[in-house]
Amino acid sequence: MKSFVTILSITSLALLCRTTSQAQENNLSASTDNSTALKNSLSANASNDTLLFYEMPAVRILGEKPRLMSDVPGSATFLSKKTLQSLQPINGNEVLRTVPGLHIVEEEGIGMRINIGIRGLDPDRSSRVLVLEDGIPVALNPFGEPQMYYTPAIDRMESIEVLKGSGQILFGPQTIGGVVNYITADPPASSAGRVKITGGDGGFLSTLLGYGNTVGNVGFQVNYLRKQADNVGPTSFRINDLTTKLKFQLGNKSTVGVKLGYYDENSNSTYIGLTQTMYDQGGQDFVRMAPDDRLAVQRISGSLSHEYRFNLNVKLATTAFAYSTVRNWQRQDFSENPTVSNQTGVVWGNPEVPGGAIYMRNQNGHRNRQFEVAGIESRLTARHRTLGIGGKLEGGLRYMTEKAFEQRVNGTKADAQSGALVNDEIRSGQALSAFLQNKFYLSDRLTLTAGLRSEVYFYERNVLRSSQRDTSIIANTDITQLLPGAGLNYNFNDNWTVFGGVHRGFAPPRVANAITTEGVVYNLDPELSWNYELGLRGQIGEAIALEMTGFYMDFSNQVIPISESAGGAGSGLINGGSTLHRGIEAAVNVNVGQWLLPTQHTLELIGQVTYVNAFYNKDRFRGSGDNRVNIRDNRTPYAPEWLVSSSIRYEAPFGLQMRLTGNYISEQFTDELNTTTPAPNGRVGLMPSYFTVDAAAGYEITKLNLTFNLAVKNLTDERYIVSRRPQGIRVGLPRFVTAGVDFRF
Repeated sequence: MKSFVTILSITSLALLCRTTSQAQENNLSASTDNSTALKNSLSANASNDTLLFYEMPAVRILGEKPRLMSDVPGSATFLSKKTLQSLQPINGNEVLRTVPGLHIVEEEGIGMRINIGIRGLDPDRSSRVLVLEDGIPVALNPFGEPQMYYTPAIDRMESIEVLKGSGQILFGPQTIGGVVNYITADPPASSAGRVKITGGDGGFLSTLLGYGNTVGNVGFQVNYLRKQADNVGPTSFRINDLTTKLKFQLGNKSTVGVKLGYYDENSNSTYIGLTQTMYDQGGQDFVRMAPDDRLAVQRISGSLSHEYRFNLNVKLATTAFAYSTVRNWQRQDFSENPTVSNQTGVVWGNPEVPGGAIYMRNQNGHRNRQFEVAGIESRLTARHRTLGIGGKLEGGLRYMTEKAFEQRVNGTKADAQSGALVNDEIRSGQALSAFLQNKFYLSDRLTLTAGLRSEVYFYERNVLRSSQRDTSIIANTDITQLLPGAGLNYNFNDNWTVFGGVHRGFAPPRVANAITTEGVVYNLDPELSWNYELGLRGQIGEAIALEMTGFYMDFSNQVIPISESAGGAGSGLINGGSTLHRGIEAAVNVNVGQWLLPTQHTLELIGQVTYVNAFYNKDRFRGSGDNRVNIRDNRTPYAPEWLVSSSIRYEAPFGLQMRLTGNYISEQFTDELNTTTPAPNGRVGLMPSYFTVDAAAGYEITKLNLTFNLAVKNLTDERYIVSRRPQGIRVGLPRFVTAGVDFRF
């Protein structure tokens, strides 16, 4: 693991933790399971902080209690344990798709690599979203290469937080799209175990084993997940996922937490997709065009946390963490050129159409990468009263170091497991972040939040071998950025809150693209934007909760991906110029059961609607000569105008619960030119809109602590295109049935 063990041992000497308590499960935003929780949560009082003494040190992006989000500076969503249970997801995509403003693009159908686009941003590898697990970054390299080749498994999650407003500046480095924080189970107060087994079509099997307890001042929780399938669409995979959390209560003021994780995945994931002819003909949606492609992902992670409370109003949280991700990808070579050398004789598509066929080659490429990350952060939170004005101050420092080892090895056969070393390099970076934010409680109803974040990032590229030639090229550069943010919350009464905010969006340039293999430092700017929000959230009576948010994101420079994963030539990114993203999100929850059903029965209508207009708002030319085109006013790729998710949820007092969920995605362009006619190779062309329906049902036998589950994904068996990249058409999963049992003891 190279220097990972050293990094972990060093950082483990520091104490770790960021703040906040276990979010109350029913205190939700407009996407809550029960709209009445919005009203009840307003009664939450700061005196409840005493409960934090007995909880696992953890990071919550929505604060200590999502109390109607009444002082969260921006739009936010909390997805509770109950929400996750009612959806019965086989992957996290199904859950996040219910959040307003989030566009989720499937890749292999099982969610192993999540692609999140927020408010019209490109969803490729979720690189413009800060993804956390219990407050710890999970991207390959959070600064230099923030792609999500590893995604936390939804099977072991307790809840999920999503923040899209100015509160993002407390986290970083990505402050453009939003923050997604996966939350895992803490050690229980007493003995508690769980066995959850779910099986489905295509040999799908998910087995979760968990046990936890607290003995004296020490608590622990151990979870093991085994997940596998033979044919989920075109994908086969095997996943082993082991996590352990330990909590040590050192008196009434001090808590230490330890978390360890190991993840191992092997799958036949591939970049190659269908040609347009293959899709039009049908019957080949999930054919394995490159049967020898293999992807192996291993991840080892560790963190140590400490939280010290000086009193009810002041606490210091320190977090040290380290993780290593190995991502080795073996992919067979192919070409659209019929005269290409070293062919296997296997041809896909229609050779009669120029560019409409794929010719497989008897050779492959191994893209072997290892990423190492370590960091330490201290965060002070203090409730105070200054000049007669109450406030909550949150500030801290974080140091992070990251390194990427990348090799390209070319094999001489389609299934070769090794070959000649072509490229070899090391990319490294060090970052220092400082942040300060204060909430001013100007009155019982008015809260003003103002903050500032500073990011300093130094990065280096060391090319050891390029194009089968040994070299010794080292180049480096650095970037510094100040990121201000401010938000306003006004509570008209116990039921209605208006909020607004503005903050500076920032994403650092990627090391592999900012410095060439020849050591030339490109002037690849960071992604910068000004993000504005104005929203209203509230409740009508006891049955209706809603939230509406208008947003405006003005990019002075949005970096355009031309990497292979984004469907490009594989040569990185370019400065894309100005783009503008504006729209509105709305979420509503109506408990019609209060009007129609007997007491203790629940019948809810839940809906989220997002409208986005994301486009290039200044002159930018593509092509040359007579083919030179100005793409101003063109829509950005993979940014559908409309996203709709709606559900009907029923829960009976005798243990029965059912949920029916529909998702609508409007048409999307797949390139900057907004090409409508599909290309023969399938990579470019308008993607039609689609609508899918999922159904889930569960029955709980309370006396036995036993729950039986049944779910049907894509109930109507809709056939639709989810993406035209990286290298061809990908088709959404057909009807998929799962059934399982969940036993707690």
